Amino acid sequence: MAEVNSNKIGPDPSLLLVDDDEIFVTRLGRAMEKRGFQPLTALGVAEAERIIADKPPAYAVIDLRLEDGHGLDVVDQLRERRPDARIIVLTGYGAIATAVAAVKMGAIDYLAKPADANDVTAALLSTKNVLPPPPNNPMSADRIRWEHIQRVFEQCDRNVSETARRLHMHRRTLQRILAKRGPR
Repeated sequence: MAEVNSNKIGPDPSLLLVDDDEIFVTRLGRAMEKRGFQPLTALGVAEAERIIADKPPAYAVIDLRLEDGHGLDVVDQLRERRPDARIIVLTGYGAIATAVAAVKMGAIDYLAKPADANDVTAALLSTKNVLPPPPNNPMSADRIRWEHIQRVFEQCDRNVSETARRLHMHRRTLQRILAKRGPR
């Protein structure tokens, strides 16, 4: 399997894996190595930034929420140091607003946890710009409303008062919505 992937990977198989879950990142690193990549792991933003400063990798899988910062900071730094890097953002806290932000900053894909090594490999090596098939279970209207509120909230730099004003909503109502988990 590594031989097949190594043809698709290209001349530089370097891969940066950034996640604060040490067991997950170690396991993913071993799986990606079997697929032909040369993984380096980092448990946080600071460690990832040191690796990028030393030798920016060709591929990266970056968790969105890290203990010492935000994964989008790592995406931004890697994009500056190596514009051709193929970056995947991985998170357990999937929201449309953060997915859009990740793609705008240069990520090629956004995967929700739990994603396995096959999903990650397919996303990293994908060359198609084809729309995915429609979901078997699309989002509910409540979920779409919640996602829209989250997107506006992010666009307003997480300012509750400004978000409430733009959504024509009372500030306290918005605070209650933001305090709850998103609907399924």
